[in-house]
Parts: sequence; C-alpha cells; structure tokens
Amino acid sequence: MLTLHDYLPSQNGWKVRVLLGLLKIPYQTRLVSIFEGESHSDAFLALNPAGAVPVLQLEDGSAIAESNAILTYLAEGTPCCRRTATGAPR
Repeated sequence: MLTLHDYLPSQNGWKVRVLLGLLKIPYQTRLVSIFEGESHSDAFLALNPAGAVPVLQLEDGSAIAESNAILTYLAEGTPCCRRTATGAPR
C-alpha cells in the first residue's frame, strides 16, 4: 500500500490527498511533525533529502518527493493526464 508522509495543514499535501481520493487509490497516512524536527530526522531525510512534505512512499519502498511530481505519478495513465511526464501523448 502507498504511504503518504504528510503534515495535515500543508497545502501541497492537501492536493495530493485530494487526487488520491478522486482516483480512489488506497493509501495510509504517516503524519510528520515538522515543527518538532521530525522532517529532519535521518529516517525522513532518507526519503526526501530536502526534508519537506509531502512524500509518497511506494510499495517497493522507493519514494517520490515534491507534490507536483507525486501528482504526475498518480495521474499518469488516467483520464486526468493524457500525456506522459515527457509530454508524449498516451
């Protein structure tokens, strides 16, 4: 299952949550306490060296950081995105 590392007030996290919901993609949320420094822990920095949320952790353990990259990944192959990330039509 996908895991969204998120901070709920984050607008960037919100747009990822919206698309996951619209596409009915199951996921679990892992809340990150950014003001307590959790986003700068070694474990989190291994997912995103920039130390920012959101991060989408895939089932194979790899991670995608940056909300627009996550949105593109989720939308590719759906009616939401008729082109690939390189711009080629589907």
